[in-house]
Amino acid sequence: MPRLTRFLPCLGLLLLAGCDFALMNPKGQVGVDIKGIILIATWLMLLVVVPVIILTVVFAWKYRASNKSATYDPDWSHSTKIEVVVWLIPCLIIIALGIITWKSSHDLDPYKPIESNVKPVTVEAVAMNWKWLFIYPELKIATVNQLALPVGTPVNFKITSDSIMNSFFIPQLGSQVYAMAGMETKLHLIANEAGTFDGMSANYSGGGFSGMKFKAIAMLNFEFDKWVEQVRASSKQLASADYKVLAKPSEADPVTYFGRVEDGLFTGILHQYMGHDGRAMAREGFEGGPVCTSRNTLGEERVSMTTPAKPAVGAQI
Repeated sequence: MPRLTRFLPCLGLLLLAGCDFALMNPKGQVGVDIKGIILIATWLMLLVVVPVIILTVVFAWKYRASNKSATYDPDWSHSTKIEVVVWLIPCLIIIALGIITWKSSHDLDPYKPIESNVKPVTVEAVAMNWKWLFIYPELKIATVNQLALPVGTPVNFKITSDSIMNSFFIPQLGSQVYAMAGMETKLHLIANEAGTFDGMSANYSGGGFSGMKFKAIAMLNFEFDKWVEQVRASSKQLASADYKVLAKPSEADPVTYFGRVEDGLFTGILHQYMGHDGRAMAREGFEGGPVCTSRNTLGEERVSMTTPAKPAVGAQI
């Protein structure tokens, strides 16, 4: 029995049976490409790990104390063959990973639109405490904690945060990108098949973080049209005054539909922490990025434009 207790920690592996390996079960083209990169990196890693494990066992067996036939050479200090293997293989792996990283960083750039003959759908995503607001500016509707998208149609996301930094992530569809107050980040995704996928914030944002989740529902075109009509049938409207109430921190919010959304609401959310001039310029259609106001040493106010924030490569997967 004392010996058997040594294997008890291994029983913890059984708990992994309940894990949802969403990244390895992609339902969108971006997710499929990311899965391929993960598998390639894993196989390249195993080219080093597996031989090391095997050689460790072989050496331990061959040079055991009871094996008198093993060569004993205490003065050994150099082997050209070993040096070639030890340096050549890692160098080749690093070169391969470098090429893959360079190519994938450009191909899977979250700011790069997905090539398609189908007209994309634009969704403005706002991370709030602790819920997600999705605005469909072209359809003039909005939802809370539910994202619907048509299958086979590119979705162009514009992402920001109402306050605390968050991270927008739908594992089965692809990349995750940060949501930051006063900044607009972008993401392009597409669903290859119908289904309901888990969406979440991948960046801790306070007490209600664990419940900051939503459902991304990929529908056929006619189903998406019906869903849009269902949302439009809602009597709730989302104007600036309504948004202020919605923006108050809350947890476990139910799915909510808004049949009408005020034009330019996302722009107002994006610029809410800017000065008065910044908001005015935004209303006048000033493009290019968030407006920042500052004062020089003479106290004169200066208005400047900043480019939209672009996430680091590591934020993509």
